Amino acid sequence: MTSETITAHTSGTRLLGDLPVRRVGLGAMRLTGSAAFHLGTASDRERSLAVLRRAVELGVNHIDTAAFYFSSLRSANELIAGALAPYADDLVIATKVGPFRDWSGEWGTSARPEDLRGHVEENLRQLGRDHLDLVYLRRMRQDSVTEHFGALAELRDAGLIRHLGLSGVEPRHLAEAEAIAPVVSVQNRYGLGFHDPATDELLRICGERDIAFVPFYAIAGETGPAGADAPDGELLAVAAAHGASPAQVRIAWTLHQGPHVLVIPGTGNPAHLVENVAAGALRLTDDELARLDAGRRGDEHRD
Repeated sequence: MTSETITAHTSGTRLLGDLPVRRVGLGAMRLTGSAAFHLGTASDRERSLAVLRRAVELGVNHIDTAAFYFSSLRSANELIAGALAPYADDLVIATKVGPFRDWSGEWGTSARPEDLRGHVEENLRQLGRDHLDLVYLRRMRQDSVTEHFGALAELRDAGLIRHLGLSGVEPRHLAEAEAIAPVVSVQNRYGLGFHDPATDELLRICGERDIAFVPFYAIAGETGPAGADAPDGELLAVAAAHGASPAQVRIAWTLHQGPHVLVIPGTGNPAHLVENVAAGALRLTDDELARLDAGRRGDEHRD
């Protein structure tokens, strides 16, 4: 496939609440460096800014970020503001709260419900906005999300947040949250190389309830943020048949899981950005999907 000529429009459009976004978006974590959760080598600032601007040129209008995405010299939110403010009317910026790091980069314990206003306001300051389009509550081992989600619902009522989502949850947590306020999106780890029965159930429930499902690490397989696993034979064969990369097939497979599914592959590499966006145009056949699914089921049996 000729990636350079393909834009995010080919992936289709999906609503996040009342906000239309292309189904291929951009995750901002890797913009700060190769390991955004550590204070190692920072990214090249001009290159990261160029990735963001190029993403918008390619039709991406959904960017996923967080105030705790920072490395030694770079903050994802600062990069987004520096590259894209003043923001286009159709640009949707989603962020998440719950986890937090101090300014030395060390992780704190999970935020208390009363801390969440400060987390929301920090994202507003860094992004230079008066309200946040979408805020996910990232669950951090809490048995219940009721108090934390209730605190965010109050901030939504106050006009600081437009829409609410959940991240890192099970079906029961979605039910808890929906009893408090509308949930427009769920963000869990999910992909061709990773399987979790609770997340599979969430995927199904979200489809039935017309809730967007936005997986993270969709390219990475079992290794998570470390990068993609070595691709298996079926994945390589499907990629070769389309003149695509294994990462593009992983993205396409994810999008084929339902019209309510979005992807937010992260990269600080301009060439990888173009490839990721182009994956939205990749149409897999029923036979190819069945072969990839069979391999995924085989992985489950080996666990």
